[in-house]
Amino acid sequence: MDRVKEVVALSHVVIFIKSGCCISHAIMILIRGFGANPAMYELDRLPNGVEMEKALIGLGCNPSVPAVFVGRNFMGGSHDVMEKVKEVVARSPVVIFSKSGCCISHTIMILIRGFGANPAMYELDRLPNGAEMEMALIGLGCNPSVPAVFVGRNFMGGSHEVMSLNIQGKLKPLLIKANAIWI
Repeated sequence: MDRVKEVVALSHVVIFIKSGCCISHAIMILIRGFGANPAMYELDRLPNGVEMEKALIGLGCNPSVPAVFVGRNFMGGSHDVMEKVKEVVARSPVVIFSKSGCCISHTIMILIRGFGANPAMYELDRLPNGAEMEMALIGLGCNPSVPAVFVGRNFMGGSHEVMSLNIQGKLKPLLIKANAIWI
C-alpha cells in the first residue's frame, strides 16, 4: 500500500494498468484527450507489480485495472464508473450523453424529441464526474464518446446507430417499448 501511495504522489494523474487491457488503453486515451499526461504503471511489467495490484484491490479496485488517481485521490476503476453510468441511465427512459458544443448530440436530441420523447441530457464536460463517465462510455465502445444514447436502459450506440434505427423504422417502437412515448 505504501508503494502505491508513493507512486501516486509523483504525478497529478496516475493510471495503473496491465499491458493487454483495452479498457485501460481507452481510459489513457480519454485522459490524454483532456490534455493531461498521466503517469502510466503497467503492473504486469513492474517487479513489484503483484504487490501493487494487491494494494489496489485493497482500495476497492475490482478488477484491479484500470485504477485512476487524480490529485492523489482514487477516482475508481472501470467498474465503479460503469455503475455510475448505470445509475444515471436508470433514471429516464431515454438518456443522451453529450458535450455542450456537440452539434450531432443536439441533432439526435431533436430527432428523439420529434417523436414526443423527452430525453435526459447529460453534458459530460459540465458534470463533475464527466471525465470518468466518458471513460466508461468509451469502454462500452463509444467512439467518438458522444453522443451516447440509451433507450430503456439499453445502449443504442452513437449518432450513426440511432440514425440507422430511425431510417429502418425501429427507433419509434423502441421508444414506445421503453415508455418514453405513447401511441
